[in-house]
Amino acid sequence: MARLLAAAQVLMLARSHWHRLEPHERRRVIALVYQGRGINRNLSAREKAELARLIAKADPRLFAGLVAQRFSPVPLPGRVVRGRR
Repeated sequence: MARLLAAAQVLMLARSHWHRLEPHERRRVIALVYQGRGINRNLSAREKAELARLIAKADPRLFAGLVAQRFSPVPLPGRVVRGRR
């Protein structure tokens, strides 16, 4: 049961970061990932740059920090969770 709760917490955090993108941006991320089929060379340089920009907008660094903070038995420093200023 604890694993399910942990997975649900991670999904809720992922959802909040996913919704930082506008609906048309979310559709574009899905289209680029589908087009690339998980292989970087299947995308043009322009598409790679666009995908990188969209992913950066969702702030994966903060997502990873918040997940680590959620499951850490001790409070983590802000610089670990949010990165450098």
